[in-house]
Amino acid sequence: MMRSLEIRSERFPLARAFTISRGSKTEADVIVCTIREGGHAGRGECVPYARYGETMASVHSAIEKINGEVAGGMDRQSLLRAMPAGAARNAVDCALWDLEAKLSGRPAHQAAGQPSMRPLTTAVTISLGLPEEMAAEARVHTDRPLLKVKLGAEMVAERLGAVVEAAPGARLIVDANEGWSEADIEENLAAAARYGAVLIEQPLPAGKDAILREIAHPVPVCADESVHLAGDLPKLKGLYDAVNIKLDKAGGLTAALELRRQARALGFGVMVGCMVGTSLGMAPALVVAQDADFVDLDGPLLLAADRSPGLVYNGSVVLPPASALWG
Repeated sequence: MMRSLEIRSERFPLARAFTISRGSKTEADVIVCTIREGGHAGRGECVPYARYGETMASVHSAIEKINGEVAGGMDRQSLLRAMPAGAARNAVDCALWDLEAKLSGRPAHQAAGQPSMRPLTTAVTISLGLPEEMAAEARVHTDRPLLKVKLGAEMVAERLGAVVEAAPGARLIVDANEGWSEADIEENLAAAARYGAVLIEQPLPAGKDAILREIAHPVPVCADESVHLAGDLPKLKGLYDAVNIKLDKAGGLTAALELRRQARALGFGVMVGCMVGTSLGMAPALVVAQDADFVDLDGPLLLAADRSPGLVYNGSVVLPPASALWG
């Protein structure tokens, strides 16, 4: 039976500006891929990311180019060969998983080898700002067990101290988004340890992180921008203690599951993260996150309004997706 492919651009305003070391945004721009067959529809969402040279237009075009192959019945393994890792492949791959679930009546998590799905505790992100601004945001989240603190190159200790004072009961993940340098890495690692951080994401620019092999890690260091696919893992041994798996980087759930498998085999800790998107983008990531040490799937909590139906968040606990959303 023939399939049809629909590509749709959508925009979701954020509840407040979201700032990291590379800049700020006030909206989440996403692309939704819908594949229809036999009265059923599978959907996948992706977030084009400028850091990786992606735009809304380039991702839309990349998906459009495989329209004929999708219509002809392309499966997920063929998709891996036809498209490179990235946001475009993520949207198509997740749509295929969803469609397969709808056609078969078998939940996607079971097809992925996950017999059941459990609720997970996600980190909640504190945007980069002045120490007093970050403290004010942290006070709103004093009941959250896990906070992810966005940091830049300056006022690292001051910002961390402000957050810890405002939310003393929370565990902290520090995310520098490649904002530190060889000159300050050891000082900043020491500050993170002093304030009780449990993980530090991508402190140095990808490809400029060799010093991590030479210095102590008083807090485990997690690769984000440095890891996209399973093939990246061997060169990260000795540099990083954990890896952050994001479906938009890996290019879908299929590749993300393989990345998780090989990361565990090589002894890496696993974090499952996200871009700023809606519940449709988070739902397939929850399948990978069932085996994660850290979960950072708070994208919908940053929006002024999520799509409906969406995921259910009880505080920091996110419930498995309903089939009406995905899978």
